[in-house]
Amino acid sequence: MIKLHDKYFKPFISAQEIDDAISRLAKEIAADLGDEIPVFIGILNGSFMVVSDFVKKYPKPCEVTFIKLASYEGVKSTEDIQRLIGLTQDLSGRTVVIIEDIIDTGNTLEEIHRIFSKERVKSLKIATLFYKPEAYKKDYKLHYVGIEIPNKFIVGFGLDYNGLGRDIPEVYQIKTTQHMTNLVLFGPPGAGKGTQAEFLKEKYSLVHISTGDVFRYNIKNETALGVLAKSYMDKGDLVPDEVTIKMLNAEVDKNADANGFIFDGFPRTEAQAKALDALMETKDSSINAMVALEVDDEVLVKRLLERGQTSGRPDDANEEVIRKRIAEYYSKTAVLKEYYSSQNKYFGVDGVGSIEEITVRLSAVIDKL
Repeated sequence: MIKLHDKYFKPFISAQEIDDAISRLAKEIAADLGDEIPVFIGILNGSFMVVSDFVKKYPKPCEVTFIKLASYEGVKSTEDIQRLIGLTQDLSGRTVVIIEDIIDTGNTLEEIHRIFSKERVKSLKIATLFYKPEAYKKDYKLHYVGIEIPNKFIVGFGLDYNGLGRDIPEVYQIKTTQHMTNLVLFGPPGAGKGTQAEFLKEKYSLVHISTGDVFRYNIKNETALGVLAKSYMDKGDLVPDEVTIKMLNAEVDKNADANGFIFDGFPRTEAQAKALDALMETKDSSINAMVALEVDDEVLVKRLLERGQTSGRPDDANEEVIRKRIAEYYSKTAVLKEYYSSQNKYFGVDGVGSIEEITVRLSAVIDKL
């Protein structure tokens, strides 16, 4: 991850992938033009690195020049394109190949066609290293395309964000979610996890996603995923991780502007943890920490037996059942503790004391993330 000015960017395209794409463009253009000596024209500022690498790979004689156009302000492509530095040579009867670093809306390309319509060139061809098909709004033909990319802002390899990033040999993509805190909250039965989740979501303006609540909502409202999940449950089968992840994805999408999420009840296996990581990656985010409330077994048993006197839950009134639930928790979370510890994301918090004291301990961990 890198930071340029006020924005964060994540790795997107490697230097090797860029080099391979430029090599392919050079071979394709050389094959098409044969023995003709073309004029390659780069569009400054962004194309200087592309043109430099391209002409070194081009296997035949060629001429190279540049023009300069301005079309970006910050991270948005503007409608107003100014011709800053024009052509100084006669291109009449010549084959001209425009070498662009990136084509998105096509506004710059429109200005290029306007300019060269007056130059009486033999042929005008367009080559671009990067192309955003989702953003392209013009009808001009692109003759050579290196890599098609999504419609997200990128920096590196000549592309900048307000002056920074042109020198980076790789390409980075903007993180659309800049400051999100995502927690996996764990705790054995009776640790007070639900109570603490309520305090934390209020204090940090996070969205609490309880897997149990999500399942109940989907089943009660007979959503497509709820019907599918119930079909497995009715047969006594476990609901596949893929179904659960899709439910969680829907919950995250409902709260796209959230400061972050508290995941409660998921993941429970390493495969689920990896699936959750993949889900958050699609949201330009990640899991920041697994926070686990740690409480001595005897304290847990005592708490649950006391709760059983008022909760009406039969599994809170049987000590043998309680101890089995606690043992099952440890057997399932041991692998997750190892998974998140390997990423320096596991934080054990003493879960003994008053609600307020435990909240303070949890907050101390979250404040450092």
